[in-house]
Parts: sequence; C-alpha cells; structure tokens
Amino acid sequence: MAKTTTQFVCNACGYTSPKWLGKCPDCGKFNTLIEETVAPPVNAKSAAVRAPSSLPVPLSEVRFERYERVSSGISEFDNVLGGGIVRGSLVLIGGEPGIGKSTLLTQVAANLSAGHKVLYLSAEESCSQVKLRCERLNLGASDMLLLNETCVDRAEEAFLGAEYVVIDSIQAVYTDALSSAAGSVGQVRECASRLMRIAKSRGVTFFIVGHVTKEGTLAGPKVLEHVMDTVLYFEGEREENFKILRSVKNRFGSVQEVGVFEMTGEGIFGLTDYSSLFLSDSRGEAAGAVVTPSETGNRCMMVELQTLMTKTAYGLPRRMPLGVDFNKLVLLIAVLEKRCGIPLAQQDVYLNAMGGIRLNEPSVDLAICAALVSAEKCIPVDRDTAVFGEVGLTGEVRGVNFADRRVNECLKMGFKRVVFPAKNAKVCEKFKDKIRLVPVQYVSQMVKTLFPPKER
Repeated sequence: MAKTTTQFVCNACGYTSPKWLGKCPDCGKFNTLIEETVAPPVNAKSAAVRAPSSLPVPLSEVRFERYERVSSGISEFDNVLGGGIVRGSLVLIGGEPGIGKSTLLTQVAANLSAGHKVLYLSAEESCSQVKLRCERLNLGASDMLLLNETCVDRAEEAFLGAEYVVIDSIQAVYTDALSSAAGSVGQVRECASRLMRIAKSRGVTFFIVGHVTKEGTLAGPKVLEHVMDTVLYFEGEREENFKILRSVKNRFGSVQEVGVFEMTGEGIFGLTDYSSLFLSDSRGEAAGAVVTPSETGNRCMMVELQTLMTKTAYGLPRRMPLGVDFNKLVLLIAVLEKRCGIPLAQQDVYLNAMGGIRLNEPSVDLAICAALVSAEKCIPVDRDTAVFGEVGLTGEVRGVNFADRRVNECLKMGFKRVVFPAKNAKVCEKFKDKIRLVPVQYVSQMVKTLFPPKER
C-alpha cells in the first residue's frame, strides 16, 4: 500500500521542498513554506485501463459554438467582460480589502436573480450579513439563494440547478481531499480545479472573489489565474469614490478593457461620462501640471499629471510616483539631466496621476517630462495644451499607437494645442484645421516649445 507523505509548499510562488525552510529558494521570501499532505500516486496501469481513449479531431470537423452573452445589469461591468457574461465561464475578481468586490458581485447577483437561478456562497460572512448588505443597497433580490458554507464538497449539491454562483472567497473555502488549511496553495489549486470541472460540465457560471497580497498580486498559486476564463482587478484608493475595474485576462474578449465605477452609499454604479474625472478645475494655474490622453482598451481618457519638487534635505533625493512606474520616473529624470540639462539631482520629486488611475503605457513619457520641467522652472503649462509621446534614452520622441484617436479626444475636450511625436504627424494631419498640432522629434524641442527662453 502506498504511503502518504508530506511536503512543504511556498504560499507566494508554489515552490515545493521535502523539508521546511525559513527562506524560499525560489522567490526569496521568509516563513512562506506550509506543510501539505501528498496523496499516494494512482497505479498507472489501472488508470490507463479505466481512462477512455481520446482521439485527435481535424480542425475542419470541430463544431463551432457560439457563446451567448447575458447582461449583468451594469453596463460598465459588461464592457469589461467583453459584452456580457458567457455561460459556463469562470470570472475571478481580485482587489484590496474594502475596495468593493463583494458589493459589486452582490449587485450583479441581484440583477441576475430576476430571471435566473443565482446562488451566493458566502464563506466569510453569514447569510444575515449578506441580507443586510442587500437591504443597504436597496436590492430587490428576494429570489437569490444564500449559502454559508466553507467546504466545497458539501456545497457541490447546492450547485445543482444553479445558473450563476458567486464564491466569496476562494481563499476561505476548502476541500476534504486535502488536510491542509483553507487558503493554502494546495487548497486554492484543488478548489479552483474542481470549480472549473463543474463549470465546464454543467454550464454553471462562477464569479470568484480572490484576495491579493501586499504587493497587489492575487494570493495563491499562479494556476488559479490559469484555470480562469476571465481575471479582473478592482483598483483604486479606499478613500476615493472612483474605482477602476481592469481586465488582465479574458478568453472571450479584449484584455485591455477598463470600467470606471463610482462608490456611493447606495452601491457601485458605472460611469459613462468620465471626461473630467481625471482633470482638476485649476489646471494651468500652477506649475507642474500637464494633461495627457491615455488610451485604455477601446476608450481614451484625458488624465492630468501633477508634479511637485522641493530641495532635498538629505544626501539622496526622493522619487515618489503615484500611478506611474518608479523606474520610468527615474529613467526620465536621467534623460532630462543628460539631454536637456535640467538640474534635478538635488530635488525631491513627487509625481501623481489624478483620480488614482495607473498609467502603464509608454505614451505618457513626454507628458511626465513636461510636468517635471514645468515644476523645475516654475512655469505653468496652459490648460488648453495636451502632451503625449514615448521618450527614448537618446532623448528621441518615438511614435505611439492610436495617435489620431488621442488627438481626436483632445479636440472633443476643447484643447487647442497638442504636442506629440513627429512620427505620428502624417496620421494626425487631418486635424490641422481644427487644433494646433506641434510635432516634436526630441525632448529638447518640447522644452523649447512649452518653455521658450526669455528675451533679453
């Protein structure tokens, strides 16, 4: 008879070790290895006899299935999913504690319960707490089924007949097949695999809440994201009312979709008019503020970047960006120092993207440079000017994608001047009679355009 053994698995990266280690050799984190029981392997010969044979099928003979989408009742949520909810899919939503994941899924479940059988499995809250939330949000979800259970094996019977199931959360449920605690790597992996088999075999749609680590990534093994059809991140500051739902994986739609939501006392509502959400009313009055058009998914949003500089009181100056990558800020400061002669070595630099949005695309490089120069020279950029473009280490301004859409958004928002890469001048030439186009090839040209030298 095969002997049951144990192994130690890292909670952060999934590294396995036959003995306990204080530091994970793979990811380098401390006290992350947890003991788990390893089931004895199945006899290969008996498994081969029982397993049915699978034969390859030519591509021409594969039947094409059309996925029917169902509206969740929240238009912004449907847009992030690619147009609606696909039956039999697994949707994972991650985010910081208190960001609004449970509130959003409660509203979605309440909307779907009007015409479908919906089950809300709460492993962290009691049924009375879920009902209290529904009453606070004024949701008429009398037909929504509630279940307070932490064992997936016992809850599997409740999945029979349900069309949509909400699991809150995957780190709080467990299976009796493993002896490890709920939330461990093995439990999360096994529970996710079991839910996937139920979804694909019965056509049940699962909405799963996932916790995140202090680094902002989903807790548990990476296989949790691999088995999911859609992975969404709910972002935003807990003190702010505006939240952003971002898609990072979607097998039925684009992975660049973004939804903007507003958190109120009556629930979470999608915003369709977010034109001035990331802009301040006093832009153009103080130095260090520049507006850039950011392309996110199928929409373009005008975002204001604000910079503050103070003389450093220590030997090493501080660089603190919010919404922009730290390494990108350091790189652009070095480019301005070397290519334009802007003295920033003795300045503490603070950079912030309005509204708590995160800007990861390279087209914001030129706007960051303009904001840094404006703050250093104490010269404000006028409120009717927008800047976008990618900056290289040589000081060259490189072309970006969707330049015409960015210029068109600036035109709709009432901007009168756009500073953009010269390589995109041809595609933006159609707007020359409606808005002033200023193509630049190097960062130094942008500095001379926005901050001309004073005449003696």
